[in-house]
Amino acid sequence: MASENNNSTGFRLPILQGVLPRKGAQIPAELSAGLTLAALAGPEVMGYTKIAGTPVITGLYTILIPMALFALFGSSRHLVVGADSATAAILAAGLVGLAATGSDEYVALAAVLAFMAAGFLILARIIGLGFLADFLSRTVLIGFLTGVGIQVALGEISGMLGLKGGGHGTLQKIWNDIQQIEQINFYALAVALSVLVVIVGSKKISKKIPGALIAVIGAIVLSWALGLKEHVHVLGSVPSGLPHIGLPEAKWSWDLIGKLVPTAFAMFVVILAQSAATSRAYAARYNERFSENTDLVGLGLANVGAGLSGTFVVNGSPTKTQMVDSAGGRTQLSLIVTAIIVLLVLLFLTGPLAYMPDAVLSAVVFLIGVDLIDVKGMQSIFAQRRSEFWVALITALMVVFVGVEQGIILAIVLSLINHTRRGYRPKNVVLVPSESGVLRAQPVATHAQAAPGLLIYRFTHSMYYANAEQLSEEITGLVNSADPALRWFCLDASAVDDVDYSAAETLRSIFGILQGKGIRLVVAQVLDDVREESRYKLRQLFGEDAFYDTLDDVVKDYRKQTHQV
Repeated sequence: MASENNNSTGFRLPILQGVLPRKGAQIPAELSAGLTLAALAGPEVMGYTKIAGTPVITGLYTILIPMALFALFGSSRHLVVGADSATAAILAAGLVGLAATGSDEYVALAAVLAFMAAGFLILARIIGLGFLADFLSRTVLIGFLTGVGIQVALGEISGMLGLKGGGHGTLQKIWNDIQQIEQINFYALAVALSVLVVIVGSKKISKKIPGALIAVIGAIVLSWALGLKEHVHVLGSVPSGLPHIGLPEAKWSWDLIGKLVPTAFAMFVVILAQSAATSRAYAARYNERFSENTDLVGLGLANVGAGLSGTFVVNGSPTKTQMVDSAGGRTQLSLIVTAIIVLLVLLFLTGPLAYMPDAVLSAVVFLIGVDLIDVKGMQSIFAQRRSEFWVALITALMVVFVGVEQGIILAIVLSLINHTRRGYRPKNVVLVPSESGVLRAQPVATHAQAAPGLLIYRFTHSMYYANAEQLSEEITGLVNSADPALRWFCLDASAVDDVDYSAAETLRSIFGILQGKGIRLVVAQVLDDVREESRYKLRQLFGEDAFYDTLDDVVKDYRKQTHQV
């Protein structure tokens, strides 16, 4: 992962880095932001349980112990950790066929996955795998989340219509809804539409209005007053009190672990990418210091807390982080306040949830899915980078029509391919002097020389087996088409941060070709680490005097030795 932001100072303790406000005057704002987050996120995380397939109470558990643990042990002052739609969707996809949705066994397996994701996160911190977050590009992440949004939204249509639904894939769910269309429960539809109107209408007035909370409370009151349970399916009894703390009662076996590893790894990658991107964005916004390695530990401990408290995997949430920021929260103290409020709800206020129609949560989740569909992001990619748009679109379609796990795997593969492609065919240049005498870059195709008989060629990427052939082809082409004929060929290595064995052998071959043509090969601006790792392989062949510190030294020495003014 990226290095720390060192532009400002802050707490350096192993804990409490993100909690303590820098100014006492900030505390009232933190209390208000914590209350706001509880109001806005409560219905949201209960909605995520529909995506994950776990009991509704487990949603509240995600913003109790896990949220508090990250607040205490993470370093980001802004990142909010809790249930997330992407990881919830991956969870549901990974547990298909392993246990009945919502059963005790299913919940236990969800907790096991939280432990496994925690293991990957802590392992990433120990052995330095955090850099994997950088390989899930913004392009494929937009496509992935858009696909998740479409899948989630379409999956909740049956709930809003009061249908039984069914099926595992998106197409099967749609087909089942079509087959059951004559069985629409108009009471459920009216409830769902009312919830949508309240939430959307509240956002139109002000994003600070807890529209989802208002809709949930209103639906519960009306359901109780009007006896809606006679007409629509309701949640029923919801357990109160604290979650049971302990290891999940799963049927542990190596076979089970093997089946869960792909799902846990997919969660790990999404957690890495989303959490890192969110932390970086807010640290940059407020010019604050944070440690992504410390956040890895905090995220790992948060998921350990999730596993111990019988809930599902948690993630750094961009939406919840924005909620707190908009409400004026600037530290993790607001998350501690939220956790305390949720604790009070769990102890004293779960009873009324029994009257909440299922259609309410379906409507809440439907809007969560719609919000994930990043139309503006897809349009922006299409306008700026047409080739990357198709990558994002393919990723989205994979998620919708094949599966979330397959979608995240494809996203990783496509990101790696994109990275490799950029390094496979780097856009190298030749350097020529401007009117002021300063060297400037021109395309290789110009074959321009820095001085008569001197060509300076800059390779713009690390040299490795995949681009070694391009290196050879371009140098050979430049030499063969040079006019006037070359006397010196200078390789500018200022952008080369590594030379692998294949590339070193290619350079040896090039040296032999140039030597046969009477052309001297020199190398300039070799980076110190490359000098130490690779120079020893080539200095005996090239000669110690073939290495120059600057391009100006090359030009001066060339003019001196060839008697050019």
